[in-house]
Amino acid sequence: MNDKYISVTQLTRYIKYKIDNDVNLNEVLLKGEISNFKAHSRGHFYFTLKDEGSRINAVMFSSQTRSVKFMPQDGMKVLVTGKISVFEANGGYQIYVNEMLEDGIGNLYIAFEQLKKKLQDEGLFDDRHKKPIPKIPKRVGVVTAPTGAAIKDIISTIKRRWPLTEVYLFPALVQGESAKEDIVRQIKNADNFGLDTLIVGRGGGSIEDLWAFNEEIVARAIFDCSTPVISAVGHEIDFTIADFVADLRAPTPTGAAEMAVPQLADVVKYLNQVNIRLNNTITNQIKSNRRRLIDLQNSNVFKNPIMIYQTKEMIFDNLIERLKHSTINLVNIKEKKLVEVKSSYILKSPYKLLDEKSNKYLNLISKLETLSPLLTLKRGYTMTKKDGKVVDSCKKVKKDDSIEVVFSDGSVEAKVI
Repeated sequence: MNDKYISVTQLTRYIKYKIDNDVNLNEVLLKGEISNFKAHSRGHFYFTLKDEGSRINAVMFSSQTRSVKFMPQDGMKVLVTGKISVFEANGGYQIYVNEMLEDGIGNLYIAFEQLKKKLQDEGLFDDRHKKPIPKIPKRVGVVTAPTGAAIKDIISTIKRRWPLTEVYLFPALVQGESAKEDIVRQIKNADNFGLDTLIVGRGGGSIEDLWAFNEEIVARAIFDCSTPVISAVGHEIDFTIADFVADLRAPTPTGAAEMAVPQLADVVKYLNQVNIRLNNTITNQIKSNRRRLIDLQNSNVFKNPIMIYQTKEMIFDNLIERLKHSTINLVNIKEKKLVEVKSSYILKSPYKLLDEKSNKYLNLISKLETLSPLLTLKRGYTMTKKDGKVVDSCKKVKKDDSIEVVFSDGSVEAKVI
């Protein structure tokens, strides 16, 4: 009876076999909205793809996720290509995604905002990294398509405004899958060319057309470029990542050319103004020096030079008088001190002072003799020593100790019994 029944595993494997061998399910192209997205630490993507009526689990392994140009998020609409199979552990069918594309401009805008925030957090947009654009460049480079209105407008504008500047074209693809690598290569090439300024850009177009200038590698190439960079991508309303990283953003390629070089008429006008200011400064300096010369000619030094000598003579006389008074005062002080010394007690009665000192000396000798231990020994007392030290207590000696007994006229060795 039980032979008629199969296990759940057997059924799941049969369904998996059927699905895996269905040609129509080996490559399925689906579109839908991402939900429950999770990026695993090993690089795999796990998410659900849904629409208004249904949903399917999806897996994209790390070997395929490397080709995805954006970070998927919940709510993002995508186009996926993959294979339908069954996950035996839970019996559910799911799609194993090989390729994922953004579905529509909305997703491009999300990718734009994601990269913008990432680079901004790293500090690539900070003003402290912006290099100044030279006011009068000798050599200007342009990274753009070799044909089209952009390069023509840039060259004609530069030649019209400042014909002394040399323009160098570094032709690059500005649209399509290979454009980003070509732009990066030409930026690096131009950076080694000794340019004063580098313009990077292209003419207007859709967000897809301009997308090469929203690529991370292009942004980092502009940031790493040692030559000051002016971005010139699209029209005035178009903003790309390149605009935020560049040292200066121009609204159009023509605007970039205008920012890169000065206007000849403006420079001539400025030089004329400088010439006028310089002439005025020199004229004012001559007038000022002439006034100073007149003042010097009218001064007492030139009109009556003997007054300088007379003034110095008066100062010298004053110093001599001060020196005389100081000398007299010093002599008076010394004479007064000499009189005090001559009338002092020491010089008048020197023997009396000597007698006082002798009496004081004898008094001190008497006190020393009174306190001397030798005087005590002369009266019949002795002093006991052990190991060279005075013994002042019987407790400090014991039987068989060797001691020294000191008299006033010598000492003897003894032994304690």
